[in-house]
Amino acid sequence: MTNPLLIAWQTPFETPPFEEIRPEHFLPAFEQAFADHAAEVNAITHDPSAPDFDNTITALERSGKLLDRVSSIFYTLAAANSNPELLEIEREVSLRQARHWNPIMMNAVLFGRIARLHEDRAALGLTPEQLRLLERTYTRFHRAGAGLAEEAKKRLAEINERLAQLGTQFSHHLLGDEQAWTMELGEGDRGGLSDAFVAAARAAAAERGMDGKAVLTLSRSFVEPFLQSSTRRDLREKIYKAFVLRGDNGNDNDNSTTIVEVLKLREETANILGFPTFAAYRLEDSMARTPDAVRGLLERVWIPARARALADRDALQELVTEEGGNFELAPWDWRFYAEKLRQRRANFDNEAIKPYLTLEGMIAAAFDVATKLFGLSFTERSDIRVWHPDVRVWEVKDASGRHKALFYGDYFSRSSKRSGAWMSSLRDQQKLDGAIAPLVLNVMNFTKGADGQPSLLSPDDARTLFHEFGHGLHGMLSNVTYPSISGTSVFTDFVELPSQLYEHWQEQPQVLQKFARHYQTGEPLPDDLLKRFIAARKFNQGFATVEFVSSALIDLEFHTQPSSASRDVRAFERKELEKIGMPAEISLRHRPTQFAHIFSGGHYAAGYYSYMWSEVMDADAFGAFEEAGDIFAPAVAKRLHDDIYSSGGSRDPEDAYIAFRGRKPEPDALLRRRGLLTEPAAA
Repeated sequence: MTNPLLIAWQTPFETPPFEEIRPEHFLPAFEQAFADHAAEVNAITHDPSAPDFDNTITALERSGKLLDRVSSIFYTLAAANSNPELLEIEREVSLRQARHWNPIMMNAVLFGRIARLHEDRAALGLTPEQLRLLERTYTRFHRAGAGLAEEAKKRLAEINERLAQLGTQFSHHLLGDEQAWTMELGEGDRGGLSDAFVAAARAAAAERGMDGKAVLTLSRSFVEPFLQSSTRRDLREKIYKAFVLRGDNGNDNDNSTTIVEVLKLREETANILGFPTFAAYRLEDSMARTPDAVRGLLERVWIPARARALADRDALQELVTEEGGNFELAPWDWRFYAEKLRQRRANFDNEAIKPYLTLEGMIAAAFDVATKLFGLSFTERSDIRVWHPDVRVWEVKDASGRHKALFYGDYFSRSSKRSGAWMSSLRDQQKLDGAIAPLVLNVMNFTKGADGQPSLLSPDDARTLFHEFGHGLHGMLSNVTYPSISGTSVFTDFVELPSQLYEHWQEQPQVLQKFARHYQTGEPLPDDLLKRFIAARKFNQGFATVEFVSSALIDLEFHTQPSSASRDVRAFERKELEKIGMPAEISLRHRPTQFAHIFSGGHYAAGYYSYMWSEVMDADAFGAFEEAGDIFAPAVAKRLHDDIYSSGGSRDPEDAYIAFRGRKPEPDALLRRRGLLTEPAAA
């Protein structure tokens, strides 16, 4: 039978024919892709001609097209619409990927060609983009160990293979704990919950074959609203503990031993490559450069955030006492009483605005902002094949009406999807052999409305939608020649700038006035409620900042201290939280055993701080529009497009930011945005 992964696709825009692709197609396709790529790299390595940019760097950029195609489809399905067959294949593929890439990235002959070009780069007459690509290619191979002695390469290859297995194991354990847990909501369990929330719980039950019931899952879009609204303290405790204990239940899905081995192997990797710690290795190739620079930023934010959180804690405890509660505030109480305090101080609660934040309205808002800033238009297409019936696709065109990209939106939580929200691509933009338009996707885990009702978003959900769409624009607006530096292929502590910057437009009055409309009446968001929402934006920022910064500090400590210090993961977590004075009433946003950012693969390992590093820039960057007196100022938007969104990794990120803003970011912009610039007195 024909393998659809190995033939040309006669589909609109050559998009993947998902309905034809079955699990059994992947392993043969990977086999062919690995073989093709190995042959291509071998031809480059043994080219008898003297190395030049075209026969070495450009040739590498042209290699591996089939592997890119098969990998992008496979990992999209494994994350967004998995099944036991795909998960089993992923275990094998992750190991095979490591075994394929190790001999390429450690190839001494190939690296010799690259190093020779790098040494002579000033005399090659390269364009700025080509020079950047050469530098990044050299750095990638060097940091992968291409210049090491053979014995060190052999050990590093073994480590890479094992880390690939462990990363997959970590994510499968986490998914297993999430899939195994539901909590049924009986009639007496629904106090404080909105009709829309209960309808979403019914939809979740129906999706799991439990028609007529209402169930909660461990999706954050269920957990956080329940903790904010439910009057059942016992059930708040139950779902909170289930959520924070994912991967830490002493069962077959426990991730503690996985973490210990990952950290030991990462430390060994760093030592082999000549670095004292994994964090030192990881951060050398980032904007931050050093662990001390990261720690300096995090501690600068931690001090006022903790002080604000402690003051808020005391106010929440007073509220508990005032209501006759004979208990100490616990972590599962914080969001519930914070909502009460928000209503008292700002006369606002999240449930009041949710009926106006429909998923459809926020998608339209995100598109409209992109139209006003960048001249893009979005037309929904029903002829593009997708991996699940809930997935939607839009064709994106530029201001002159030319095809720019396809955008896939997969918005609803389901048991086959891993938790969280992310942007990825099925095909990256490039111009190496003709213009290749990207296929960009956003995946979310919003709760689905039941019985034909729309999905209603919390303010955090709406912000997440804009955040991931900002990443999506980074991929869709990319305008570079070479695939390795396309779109989001930038430093981790720069990649969050386009996404976090885009969040700012979601909370602008003129955006909300147009697109926040009541799901039943169609009435626009009342001016009074809008004003109260804006006034309440900085409420509870001590909690939110402590929740994030503590996770970033734990990540940093895991990767700066000797791995022997974290042989007992729980003890290490407790010790570090005690050291920073973590309020007992607040939990880490990601406890270690569920910290997929840093343990399900290594992309954010010693790099979770990146969100805050980028926030320094995004808070400062939006100021350019505020200073212009127009949140859609054309001249500022053009610089944003040219210097940030379209340039991919074709230039140094600091240079790119300065080109847009005219200077380096002003650090206090972050503290001002979070309302933490003036440190309150701690109790």
